[in-house]
Amino acid sequence: MSGYPGAPPAGYPGAPPAGYPGAPQGGYPGAPPAQGGYPGAPPAQGGYPGAPPANGGYPGAPPAQGGYPGAPPAQGGYPGAPPAQGGYPGGPPAQGGYPGNPPQQQVDPQVAEWFGAVDTDRSGQIDAKELQGALMNGNMSKFSEEACMMMIDLYDSDKTGQINVNEFGALFKFINQWKAAFEALDHDKSGTINEQAFAQSLGQSGFRFSPGFISSLVVKYSPRDRRVTLDNFIVANVQIRRLTDSFRTRDTQMNGTANMAYEDFVGLAMGAHK
Repeated sequence: MSGYPGAPPAGYPGAPPAGYPGAPQGGYPGAPPAQGGYPGAPPAQGGYPGAPPANGGYPGAPPAQGGYPGAPPAQGGYPGAPPAQGGYPGGPPAQGGYPGNPPQQQVDPQVAEWFGAVDTDRSGQIDAKELQGALMNGNMSKFSEEACMMMIDLYDSDKTGQINVNEFGALFKFINQWKAAFEALDHDKSGTINEQAFAQSLGQSGFRFSPGFISSLVVKYSPRDRRVTLDNFIVANVQIRRLTDSFRTRDTQMNGTANMAYEDFVGLAMGAHK
């Protein structure tokens, strides 16, 4: 039998300040201007590319009190998101990383240079530890282990825990896109954003979370200062979108509710289920 203990019988269903070695003061090489938001982003009221208007949601979404409605349309997503057939939301297009091995392609010299700097053991692959050693937030803190492991997993097509130079190129673009969005919210250039700015960013993406939920989420990442760094901004956005897409497939009536078994719930929360 499965379920949680005591459940009733039935259960219920060293890097330089800017980031990469040698990165310029402004941030990652090639990053768009701070005010730009995501490349091709709509005007300020639109939010992230592909995001519905603040009062929108996916077709048939319930009213605003439903919570998760407001996820990007099935074909869209956050920066770098492929069409629905492309794989995990937020992953690079099929030719750029996963699913499937990336095709052999000429590597941008700048990407190859960064890859060589990050690949400290000269193995031709980069793991989460090497990535963490190369990435820093704007407040001089290192990217968290959670963030680096998540980003490696997003682009690790063969699930070895490492990425090659082509996959790194796709990850490089992914980080720059999120960094541009973050900098547009970081008005005081402190390398962190406050709870209000974080809530604003989610609202512009169409997510309608309660203030209490937003506050709890910020406290999870920064219990003392209640400020969100770039790495946590990326983690929160990717996880919210992953869980939203997974929940939406179970919300058969499109009314903001879903029935699921206990193991399915735990699997979703832990990233083991899709």
